[in-house]
Formats: sequence, structure tokens, C-alpha cells
Amino acid sequence: MTKVYPNAANAKIALAYEPERLKLSGSDQEDATVLTVWKKSLLLNCNGFTVFDNKGNLVFRVDNYLAGHKGEIVLMDACGKPLLTIRRKRLSLGDNWVVYDGETAVNPRFCVRKNVGILNNNKCLAHVTSANNDKGASKNYDNKNSMLYQVEGSYGQRCCAVYDNKRRKVAEIKRKEAAVGGVALGVDVFRLIVQPEIDTSVGMAFVILLDQMYGTSSFSRRSS
Repeated sequence: MTKVYPNAANAKIALAYEPERLKLSGSDQEDATVLTVWKKSLLLNCNGFTVFDNKGNLVFRVDNYLAGHKGEIVLMDACGKPLLTIRRKRLSLGDNWVVYDGETAVNPRFCVRKNVGILNNNKCLAHVTSANNDKGASKNYDNKNSMLYQVEGSYGQRCCAVYDNKRRKVAEIKRKEAAVGGVALGVDVFRLIVQPEIDTSVGMAFVILLDQMYGTSSFSRRSS
């Protein structure tokens, strides 16, 4: 059976959640972080994600109990420390989420809105804006000056890119192939590539949000 993560069977727990950055082959960009994302929780009776670095070290975890509150998702480091909390925005039009540091519920870092445009020529999936612009976000999502990031591509095909407001590619989601034979591992195992312009935890938050907006499993179904 093909291994999900690049290291041997026993993945070591990383004490620091910021993994090693690598120079990508054929890239003139600065060192990037390449993570393996497995859409599976390490705990029984949970849905979530398990994320490894290029050495097979456990970096991030998401463990959502099946009967839990699906409107709130906590991204943890390898030791279970909460890094970011992602909350669905209640009583709002459209699919809107707010991201907070740790487990706090004040001073959000940024807001994310699913793109619902009828004419979606550039395959835009989501808009990310500063929390300071949240009150006027519904009017300003098409204003480039109000956007922090824009996510484009196809999450279902695990082929997405995150661009900042200068159109720099700061993160990518790509299909992952087995080390031997080039066999695809399926959509539940994929790569997350994060450039130095953003934290790897923020890159993983984008993965969680895309799964909530465009995923098909029970983990991504919205609660009432």
C-alpha cells in the first residue's frame, strides 16, 4: 500500500508547527513549504485533516467530531495547540467565514466569502478580505483594494492557487503522486505548497475553508 506521507510508517511529532522550507525545482521563487495533506483525522469517530511536512513529521491536525458543531473548526499544531479557529458567519447572505487566532472570538484575522458569481470566467472560488472591511464586504468584494487574497481553480480536482492583492501566487493545492510509478493517490491526499509571503497555518486555513465550501464529505456539510 502506498504511504500517504513521505517518511516511514512512524511519523515524528514536530514541536514547532512551522515546517522546513524547500527550494522548489525549476522555481526562481524563494524557498517554499511543501506539505502533504491527508483528509483524515487521527482520532476515531472524527472527520478532519492530518498534515505532514516533507520529512514525514506531523505538522497540523483538524479533528472534528461527527456530532460536533460544524460551524466551528479548529486548526491545531502537532501537539494539539489551537492555532486558528474558523467560524461560519451566522445570519449573513452567502457562504461567509471568519478566521481567528487560537480559540479567541475577538479581533478576527480575516474574512472569507465563497464566490457565487454567475459569470465566473477566471474560476474564482473565494475572496479573502481584512476583518476591518467585513461590514462593507458584500459591496467591496470586486474592489481589488479591499481584497487580501483570491482563490482560483478547482478544489474538486485539487488544483487551486491563492493570489495576493499584487497577483503573486502565495499558495497552491496540487494532486500528489506516489514516489514510485507516478500513481495518483486520489483526492483525499494532496500537496499544499506555501510561499514565504504567508504563514503555513494560513495556507492550511484556506484548505479547510475550500473543503467546507466545495467538499462533498460529511465533514464539509454545513450545519443548520
